[in-house]
Amino acid sequence: MKKNVAILAAPLLFSLGIAAGPVFADDQGNSGQTIGHGPALPFATLPNGATGPEGLTVGPDGNVYVTTFGFNATGAATGNGQLYVFDDDDGHLLRQVNIQGSSVHLLGLAFHPMTRALLVIDFGAGKVLTVDPFSGASSDFMTVTGSPGLNALTFDKDGNVYVSDSFQGIIWKTGAGGGAGTAWVSDPLLTTKGFPPFGANGIEFNNAGNALLVANTGDDTIIQIPVSGGNPGTPAVLVQAINGADGIVIDKQDNIWVCANQSDQVVVINSAGKLLAKLGRFEGLSGNGTPKGLLFPASPAFSKDGKFLYVSNLALDVRLAGVPSQSPDTAWTDQVKHYTVSKIRTDFSD
Repeated sequence: MKKNVAILAAPLLFSLGIAAGPVFADDQGNSGQTIGHGPALPFATLPNGATGPEGLTVGPDGNVYVTTFGFNATGAATGNGQLYVFDDDDGHLLRQVNIQGSSVHLLGLAFHPMTRALLVIDFGAGKVLTVDPFSGASSDFMTVTGSPGLNALTFDKDGNVYVSDSFQGIIWKTGAGGGAGTAWVSDPLLTTKGFPPFGANGIEFNNAGNALLVANTGDDTIIQIPVSGGNPGTPAVLVQAINGADGIVIDKQDNIWVCANQSDQVVVINSAGKLLAKLGRFEGLSGNGTPKGLLFPASPAFSKDGKFLYVSNLALDVRLAGVPSQSPDTAWTDQVKHYTVSKIRTDFSD
């Protein structure tokens, strides 16, 4: 009887214009909890003149902090990198912060869980900065060697800092106080010859801290690195075919939420790599050049109450960043005039 009600209810929901969340059965055939539902909704629009947002985190105050990658529809910008802070309640812009001494090309950012310092990756300068989120004053937090493509960062339970290097296939590590990074892991699975040409990208520890999950954008994979006593084991592919796996975040059930930047979706998998949901989509541009839905989604973060997933829409024409090939989104990204952050409703709260 319950099955019949569900079958009858589905067309009714769609006829009323209500988007039901995907419900998956577990391995025993029992109905599962919905992971998320509805479209990718507008949360915030960056001010005129901003470039595409890439890094995104939710601060201790609950507000949404966004850094920009320094590219718009016409090419690279100049000057310092920019930080935008949005009110978590209504997406109102609270302030724009000019990060002093930085390049214009910023990527991942996060507040240190112990020191509360804001760390920002300066991709253009190949280092991590400590940034005052009000004044924009900055200082070097971590430096590395070689020709890095520093991309995303995370922390272990002891406050150590880990940073992915998309170009050199390295996960760098330093202590809570910063300093020179050491190569914690280096592996071919963290490099790529694919598209877009970024290897190791989003990184996050599982809840037990015994595995580090790493998105490889160009290879469309999630890599799992076992951890024992703080030491890494051998990286292995957990799952393949997530188109442009970019930023990731892990929920309390160890589900992995992945921004698939080449399919304009958020893909949710469990800790074994099983698909749970595909959320959001690209819905075109408004008349003033503002993306609707997801367009090259880059970084995800849960709201402080867990009710929403925030997602930055990089909307990048990768050719402007030196990549010779275009993607199906390229003609759309070239028309973007206003950059956005979206939100997707989840079905859990803290």
